[in-house]
Amino acid sequence: MIQRRTLLLSAPLWAAAPHALAAPRVEVFKDPNCGCCTDWVKHMNANGFATRVHAEGNNAARARAGIPKSLGSCHTAFVGGYALEGHVPAADVQRLLKERPAGAIGLAVPGMPVGSPGMDGAVYGGRRDPYDTLLVLANGQTRVFQSHR
Repeated sequence: MIQRRTLLLSAPLWAAAPHALAAPRVEVFKDPNCGCCTDWVKHMNANGFATRVHAEGNNAARARAGIPKSLGSCHTAFVGGYALEGHVPAADVQRLLKERPAGAIGLAVPGMPVGSPGMDGAVYGGRRDPYDTLLVLANGQTRVFQSHR
C-alpha cells in the first residue's frame, strides 16, 4: 500500500517535469549547404537549446526580424521573441533570455569571425579573432552586449 501511494504522488511531478525543463526552441534559417551554420546549430544543441532548421536561406528572415543588412551573417534564428544574427555564442543567448533588455530585438555577430561558435573548427588551426556580440535595439541602434577577446 505504501509503495502504491508513493507512485501515485510521484506521477504528477514526473509528468510535469518535461514541461518545466523544456529547452528553449531556436528556429534557424540558413543556406542548405552552409557547414559553419550546421556547426553553430550543433553548438546551440550542446548548450541546452533545441533547434529546428529551415534550409531556405536567411535574407527574408533577417528582414522580417528587423536586423539591418549591415549586421548580416550566414544564418538568422529566433528564440524567446528575439532574433539572433550570425554566430552568437549560446552563453550570450542565455544571458539575453535571462536579462531581457528593454528595447532589444536581438543579438548579432556581424560577418563570420573566426573563433566564434561554428567558425572554430580544426580547419582554423585554433585561430580566434576578437569580436563583439551586439545588442540590436528596435530603433536600429546597437551596443556591445559582450566582447569576446
